[in-house]
Amino acid sequence: MTPDLECVDLVKRFGDTTAVDDVSFSVPPGSFFSILGPSGCGKTTIMRMIAGFLDPTSGDIRIKGGTVLDTPPNKRPVNMVFQHLALFPMMTIADNIGYGLRRQGMAKAQIARKVDEALDRIGLPGIGARKVDELSGGQKQRVAIARCMVLEPDVLLLDEPLGALDLKLREHMKIELKALQAAFDTTFVYITHDQSEALVMSDQIAVMNAGRFEQVGTGQDLYYRPATPFVAGFIGEANRWTGRIDRVEGSSLEMRTDTGLAMRATAAHALSKGDTAEIFVRPESVHIAANAEALAQFENRMQGRVTSLLFNGAASRVLVEDDAGETLEVTLPQTGEFASLKRGDKVHIGWGAAQAMCFAGAA
Repeated sequence: MTPDLECVDLVKRFGDTTAVDDVSFSVPPGSFFSILGPSGCGKTTIMRMIAGFLDPTSGDIRIKGGTVLDTPPNKRPVNMVFQHLALFPMMTIADNIGYGLRRQGMAKAQIARKVDEALDRIGLPGIGARKVDELSGGQKQRVAIARCMVLEPDVLLLDEPLGALDLKLREHMKIELKALQAAFDTTFVYITHDQSEALVMSDQIAVMNAGRFEQVGTGQDLYYRPATPFVAGFIGEANRWTGRIDRVEGSSLEMRTDTGLAMRATAAHALSKGDTAEIFVRPESVHIAANAEALAQFENRMQGRVTSLLFNGAASRVLVEDDAGETLEVTLPQTGEFASLKRGDKVHIGWGAAQAMCFAGAA
């Protein structure tokens, strides 16, 4: 099956700065693909090259199998939704959605039919006569998408479109956007620095860092099987230690941290005794108990004192410090068993070697 979008060996330099460094990826038809990374990593530059606003230094961009490098932005079968939606405030909703169709010279009756169909698809039938300032933030978001979708693009590009919304609306719109993508059955390419947005909505996610893709995979792949230390630290929360490898037995190993703590872990890649390494453990992988006996099955165990309670309902966590000064973040079980835990309490914590991911560290 020919991908809807394919970028091959894409490079973009600005003077001596390489913003995009040999990036290749393909997006299957009708899928939701996200590029996730910190500010300045190059993700917006990729988006602008796909849209035609920037020319790549080298490489190719193909849509439905054909290169678009020599195709101007207004002729490419892509549309773009920006964070600041750029709706026309002086126009009605119907006129906003039909704007691109009018530019194409489509007949008025056909435009009216397509606009009505689009309003139905986004769940806002009958609002065509209203003005932009009469809509909520989420409704404006849907209208901006409808304005693009009536043009029937092969690919819809979305550049941090939820960034200007408040937190509660952002949470709601994550679900809405995924539903809209399925309803229109159009390929969405979405860029964001918000991992929650990418994890909730995407079929595939590319994690980008310093101009390159560190890993491309499903949300589950990135969270549970990170390929690099950057991905392990960027996706989700993680406790992190550095040290040297003391012993290796297949994929199992023991590392001594910089503070002298011996820790059992599982190697993500081949490591040898004496190597510098980093270990990552998710807060929800750390079990908490009132006594050491309850944690006997775990290879890594320690006793410590609660230094901080981070209450967040079912997602509450505590910070636990051991005698050597190591601090761990621990997710509290949702049973309510530790609801009365407070700062200064002594607790025992433990985690398995299988839940401790070990990567080669900087030499």
